[in-house]
Amino acid sequence: MSDTHTTGPFIAAIDQGTTSSRCIVFDRDGRIVSVDQKEHEQIFPKPGWVEHDATEIWANVQQVVAGAIEKAGITSADVKAIGITNQRETTLLWDKNTGEPVHNAIVWQDTRTDALCRELGRNVGQDRFRRETGLPLASYFAGPKIRWLLDNVEGLRERAEAGDILFGTMDSWVIWNLTGGVNGGKHVTDVTNASRTMLMNLRTLQWEPKILSSMGIPAEVLPEIKSSAEVYGETASGVLAGVPVASALGDQQAALFGQTCFASGEAKSTYGTGTFMLMNTGSEPVNSYNGLLTTVGYRIGNETPVYALEGSIAVTGSLVQWMRDQMGLINSAAEIETLASTVEDNGGAYFVPAFSGLFAPYWRSDARGVIAGLTRYVTKAHIARAVLEATAWQTREITDAMTKDSGVELTALKVDGGMTSNNLLMQTISDFLDAPVVRPMVAETTCLGAAYAAGLAVGFWSGTDELRANWRRAAEWTPRMDAATRDREYKSWLKAVERTMGWIEDEE
Repeated sequence: MSDTHTTGPFIAAIDQGTTSSRCIVFDRDGRIVSVDQKEHEQIFPKPGWVEHDATEIWANVQQVVAGAIEKAGITSADVKAIGITNQRETTLLWDKNTGEPVHNAIVWQDTRTDALCRELGRNVGQDRFRRETGLPLASYFAGPKIRWLLDNVEGLRERAEAGDILFGTMDSWVIWNLTGGVNGGKHVTDVTNASRTMLMNLRTLQWEPKILSSMGIPAEVLPEIKSSAEVYGETASGVLAGVPVASALGDQQAALFGQTCFASGEAKSTYGTGTFMLMNTGSEPVNSYNGLLTTVGYRIGNETPVYALEGSIAVTGSLVQWMRDQMGLINSAAEIETLASTVEDNGGAYFVPAFSGLFAPYWRSDARGVIAGLTRYVTKAHIARAVLEATAWQTREITDAMTKDSGVELTALKVDGGMTSNNLLMQTISDFLDAPVVRPMVAETTCLGAAYAAGLAVGFWSGTDELRANWRRAAEWTPRMDAATRDREYKSWLKAVERTMGWIEDEE
């Protein structure tokens, strides 16, 4: 093994995320050689609507790939494969003959399909497609977003039925463009992204005709479903022309892979804008009766697919941003830890940030945020502490649900994402879970997971054992809270959660 970063070969990973796109070049030890990143515009046409300009995103992807390769001082000959990871559920329809999007991409956070989802639930409700797809009917997923576009963009349904329109989540858009676009671009997606559309059968790993007809989506628009680690095609142009495009994983599944959670019962939690916790449940999909999603964890080539349970929390890092930007209580995200550390506890205040409803384990789109337990005693420092505790309690609710569904106790939680630099938060999570919390050396586990999968596809790494040997611990927090305090605080938290529900009356 070389001890310098400059000798190749390398794997490149593209992470097309919610707020930015980036490219990271990794060496054989899974270490970062170079990074380039570029933000894109967040478009808010109406309250609850969130869009991205897919043309801007593709331009940014090309820029960051060129940037990362240049910073690494390497050429395409040094790069053995490119892996893709992406913001999930964000939905795009484009014209296959011109390569032009027919509308902005509708982002996963967008709630415009709420009424449509209620209508699709008909007399069955949220669980109508759950047995086949593992998902509740919610505005979060891609299927209803496709239907909304077909219903609302002039003449689109006819073009779609004629076979001129392609649908994709952002992995498909990036791969199609990378592999040639209008000149023979590959129209594919992987099992993890397909499992977030609400259109794929979890057991067959194919599009489910019954659901397509219920949702009114023509099969002609759909990409071919592939594994998460195989060569989909070659890069057609740009600095990496000729390099195989060899993996695609939705960002949370990529993080599970990058954290090397390859055994049943291993779990990771990614603390970003929102928080996503996934637990590997092995080769059988586990149905959730406790508000979690059943999803595909990953599939390597022709191997048996690996499934996962997922709990998603809508608002974690974005709550800290809200404290900074909308409330002006802090000047930088890092300041929240300093402020919260000036007090011993939350002063009796609980903050439930149900800004866009509650995600797992409740799935209540009628909920809105509350701060409960206020008295004159409470200062902004107590509120800062309540903000951090909100992330920790929501994590606890999800681990409880996972244990109930899978029968597997959580032994330790591997964490990643921007918020893991907050030591007070990490300690609080360990306290509330009564379990160790572990952060790896390479915090960019999403990109790392995409790189690992691409490397496996081209034989760059021999197998998952070699990847596991690469994983190194950087920090660990162990619980320091007594059980009585934990239980009392949890009870108060759950009381505060109840107060958020039923705020929005059904708007017809």
